[in-house]
Amino acid sequence: MTSRVEGVSLVEELKWRSWTGVIADVWSVRCDPVAKGEYVSEDPRLFVILDKSDSGNFNLSLDPANRRSSHATAPHSMSYIPAGLPIWGHLENVQTLRHLDLHFDVQALQCRFADELIGDQLLVPRIMFSNDKIAVLSQLIAEECVSARPLHALYGDGLTTALFVELFQIGEAKKRQRSQLSPRQLRNVTSFIEEHCLRNIRLQELADLLGLSQSYFSHAFKASTGMAPHQWQMRARIRKVQLLLSKSGSSLTNVASSTGFSDQAHLTRVFKRLVGVTPAVWQRERAS
Repeated sequence: MTSRVEGVSLVEELKWRSWTGVIADVWSVRCDPVAKGEYVSEDPRLFVILDKSDSGNFNLSLDPANRRSSHATAPHSMSYIPAGLPIWGHLENVQTLRHLDLHFDVQALQCRFADELIGDQLLVPRIMFSNDKIAVLSQLIAEECVSARPLHALYGDGLTTALFVELFQIGEAKKRQRSQLSPRQLRNVTSFIEEHCLRNIRLQELADLLGLSQSYFSHAFKASTGMAPHQWQMRARIRKVQLLLSKSGSSLTNVASSTGFSDQAHLTRVFKRLVGVTPAVWQRERAS
């Protein structure tokens, strides 16, 4: 993205994450009494206001003279800007602003939803609208960007997929029953997850394994197993943890490190949520 700004400065370091075909940026800025900016992105972009100082006006416009502008009215106003379309921002007496930028690759998006039609929606700008579902998903995505202990990639892929479904209303016009995976497909994909569960597995990897779009695969996998792919992977990872903990002299810190958890506390939280007890209690009960 190229930009030219006046009267805007970063309050803290830019935070960002990338998932399949998506780059998410969280910006925290301080603004002069009068500030402005011009932005052009090579990829489609969703701009979401996360927090804004109560006073002041923030306007976005497709017109550099600001003759046809829309201003932020809802707490989490957002704008969808197609690829290559210039946009101008004008701020008056906005002291602080925190916002999320989602840049996404069109080809990757089409791969996710190969069985659905997005079509001309990608070409239509939507300036300063509100959507409660997208606002919630944007907050969760922003939390992943700033988290010191981000979850694995399937979680981010799931959030962005849900956001795109809502943003472009994918599948709304034709609701149909999703079929389950065949026994062979399910066996292949679950075996792959079990084998690679200690690393981040991309949703695209799993979909490509079966020759399906990400959207179709996600629905079919859940219809077949009752859970999302990232939940299946985490349960597989916990089974690896239990295997290591069953060996005498195993250190919880070493087990956490070798099974992809950020630290012992992270492992303990996930283990208790899925097993019902902490790893230490599980070890004692197994020993007795």
